[in-house]
Amino acid sequence: MKIQDLHSAFLANPSISTDTRKIKTNDIFFALKGENFNGNRYAQKALDNGASLVIIDEEDYILNDRTILVKDVLTSLQQLANYHRNHCNAKVISLTGSNGKTTTKELIKTVLSKTYNTIATKGNLNNHIGVPLTLLTIQADTEIAIVEMGANHLKEIAFLCEIAEPDFGYITNFGKAHLEGFGGIEGVKKGKSELYDYLTLNNKTIFLNADDTIQLEKLSTYTKKYGFSSENSKYYNIKLVEAQPFVTLKVKDTIIKSNLIGAYNFTNCCAAIIIAKYFNVDFNEVKSAIEKYTPDNNRSQILNTNGHYIILDAYNANPSSMTVALKNFHSINKDRKVLILGDMFELGHSAKEEHQNIADLTEKLNFEQVLLVGENFYLTNTSATKLKSFDHLKDYLEVNQIPANSTILIKGSRGMALERVLDFV
Repeated sequence: MKIQDLHSAFLANPSISTDTRKIKTNDIFFALKGENFNGNRYAQKALDNGASLVIIDEEDYILNDRTILVKDVLTSLQQLANYHRNHCNAKVISLTGSNGKTTTKELIKTVLSKTYNTIATKGNLNNHIGVPLTLLTIQADTEIAIVEMGANHLKEIAFLCEIAEPDFGYITNFGKAHLEGFGGIEGVKKGKSELYDYLTLNNKTIFLNADDTIQLEKLSTYTKKYGFSSENSKYYNIKLVEAQPFVTLKVKDTIIKSNLIGAYNFTNCCAAIIIAKYFNVDFNEVKSAIEKYTPDNNRSQILNTNGHYIILDAYNANPSSMTVALKNFHSINKDRKVLILGDMFELGHSAKEEHQNIADLTEKLNFEQVLLVGENFYLTNTSATKLKSFDHLKDYLEVNQIPANSTILIKGSRGMALERVLDFV
């Protein structure tokens, strides 16, 4: 089946599924493969559960005229997404970066939705499967699509750009994330900059943080850029007022008080403001949108539990995000500060050094209590309490309760699932 014919079928039933357990009536099921599964085997189940079509790539699973054989299911999904992206009129804004992608995406969606029919990546569906699925949610009346792009190897962002063909782009930052796949910080810079490479090659508009010397240097000769800065008068001026703990910023003579904790969220707010300004969204609407936005999904959530003031930032962690989170936690005006930190994943050969650096920083900042959880933190040389696994943390807290009315920062990589500790503090 040609992509244009598949697209016609999609327009008739514009809903995609890759999981037979979640199929809705008339979904098109794409039988993706992975290391431990083969979606082709579920072709009959997909039809039984209501799928209108099933896209397969193994002849043995042809059932009837509702099973469509293609050379490669994943490639067909990606080609369909690209075809649909070009069939629709929506402008595509892509963003990537080491930290803050999802929060920035949600902020941009929040402000642009005040004026435009806007869709955005759901959750963190930002890879070679998630990006196509996001593009396939663009509807005829969608005006702006915000597409988050994640990567842990070189050439991934470049590939995602070929699928999404963004009209605009923004990079949050370059940090120590996925060092194992990128081969170090220089690999991170090169990999994330693939978005810049695509945009500059195609003469598209780039949004930038002009206070980031890496971004400013890479785009020094490029003219189609639109940025913000705290100091540089060539760019739209936005000032950080405070983060105690919530970010308050000043745009000209107007104060905006967000519900986001940490100075590291300042630039995320700035990106949303500058993009909204570019698209001529009323400033009062932008101010209102940012002030009403409340984070969720374990990202910088503020919780009051059993008398404790808890900052739950357990969605993910890497050395860069961990460092700024610790420094921000140290700076806020709260008593009895307690850290519960989990291992940072995908650091490869840098894992030992980076975990030791974080352990050293916790000692330097002199928190009242520090609990380090995970096999990597367990190997560090530190006076902090080290616990080899989450189960060990649970056992420890059952015997050693955190002092009443403490201020607690909980942060670790997604695989640590440290939000579970809320049941024990």
